[in-house]
Amino acid sequence: MNLDGQKIVVTGGAQGLGLRSAQLFVELGAQVFLVDVNAETLAPAAAALGAGFAVGDVTRAADVDTFFAQAAEKLGGLSGVLNSAGLALVQPALELDIDGWQRVMDVNVRGTQLVCCAAARLMIAQGGGGAIVNMGSAAGGAGMPRRTAYGRSKAAVAYQTRSLTSEWGHLGIRVNAVAPGYIYSCMTRGLESRRKIGLDRIRSGIPLARLGDGVDIARAAAFLLSGYASYITGEQLFVDGGWNAYGGAGAVESC
Repeated sequence: MNLDGQKIVVTGGAQGLGLRSAQLFVELGAQVFLVDVNAETLAPAAAALGAGFAVGDVTRAADVDTFFAQAAEKLGGLSGVLNSAGLALVQPALELDIDGWQRVMDVNVRGTQLVCCAAARLMIAQGGGGAIVNMGSAAGGAGMPRRTAYGRSKAAVAYQTRSLTSEWGHLGIRVNAVAPGYIYSCMTRGLESRRKIGLDRIRSGIPLARLGDGVDIARAAAFLLSGYASYITGEQLFVDGGWNAYGGAGAVESC
């Protein structure tokens, strides 16, 4: 698999799954352009990859239009997008901070919509064709406690993916999603440190008996952006070690 000649924008590209994916894309021959709200971590991340970058908030339409224009100029066009910017919130429903809930919905749902539409406009202006990969989550396909905001936002991303595929398929624009399960990432480590999740318990409910790594998600995203997935669109690919299939219903070895 390679991404030779691909020109890919990665949102949420300063750290975590976005950055790890961008690193793999470059290794596979793509040119990348990173976008993030965190200027301090974005600039060195882009420098290490030799990539262009822009500071921007995916919830602001003006920011999104601006950084896509900058990306198209820097890359000489656009062939792919990894919509990785996202926000998590883990709180019991009766204690839910509704402002925090709204921020999660703004970043994960509004941001996904704005990025997809800005990318599609550019792709259409180029004559059509291209691939968009959204960042879903296994939490969007299962009922999980304390995920009222996050799970709902990712269920919306799955629907957005199918809906946009239905509108843009005839233009040659493919829209898919990657749905990570539990990935050992900066976000997961932060939740564990605040005692919001217990990784040993989670690991016991994963058939492959381990949490995922960022490269697991990066490889799935690279596949969906590549020519190997040229007839795949409207799909959400679960990358979760079998967690969704099993349902997380207790320790695997107890079955």
